Amino acid sequence: MFVSTFMKNLCRRASGPMLLAAALTTVGCSTAQTTNTARTSTEQLLVSNAIDQSLNKIDFKAFNGYNVHLSDKYVECVDKNYVIASTRHRILAAGGRLTDKPEDADVVLELRAGGVGTASSSSFVGIPEITLPGMVTLPEVRLLERKQQHGIAKLGLVAYDPRSSEILGQGGTSLAKSDDSNWFVMGMGPVQNGSIRSEVASSTTGYAATVRNRLPVQVAFQPPPHSIPKVEGLAAEPPAPEPAADSSDVSPVWYRQK
Repeated sequence: MFVSTFMKNLCRRASGPMLLAAALTTVGCSTAQTTNTARTSTEQLLVSNAIDQSLNKIDFKAFNGYNVHLSDKYVECVDKNYVIASTRHRILAAGGRLTDKPEDADVVLELRAGGVGTASSSSFVGIPEITLPGMVTLPEVRLLERKQQHGIAKLGLVAYDPRSSEILGQGGTSLAKSDDSNWFVMGMGPVQNGSIRSEVASSTTGYAATVRNRLPVQVAFQPPPHSIPKVEGLAAEPPAPEPAADSSDVSPVWYRQK
């Protein structure tokens, strides 16, 4: 009985310090799992920015009012779809009409890619790593460091008559470059600049960052008007518009006031 009471008191007195020691020595941590795309957004923006700049140097106004077939069989590069879609966009914006078949076109515009991609470079001002006699190595010291990535896009175009295969103008190539720079001072940074940073800043800050529309919390639909008959399996045509009232006898307000 005495031994049992003694052991209970000992356990009760020791439990407090033991719990405190366990609390002080126990470390908890948590991590949030994130994933990244295989290609970074910066790399994709570098390429697309260079493509846009290259196409902006080309005047598509000569195709205004003509049927144009865009031939893309010689386009083999990264972001091929963006190159083709951006070229189609500029043809349409210039007033051209796109056709799927070359025999239906007045002009065949042949597109080619001479080089679309990225390149990186880095440089620094400081002291490189030095190995002294006796296996003593002085560490590298970087006072100022710059890491830079470029996007390059070289695109070529030639236009010809699909009936006579005669060239229309000289055509040619267009070359453009985008850049993104990261600066580090004494290991602190980065301080970022370049065409990509300017494009992102102008599109996401200031007035451009104003939230104009918010996503609805619910999605709702409105049934069609009752005046449109619902026919199973057939598309119902909307009713014909009412004829406009004859306003030939209506005098202008300024005339009636006289």
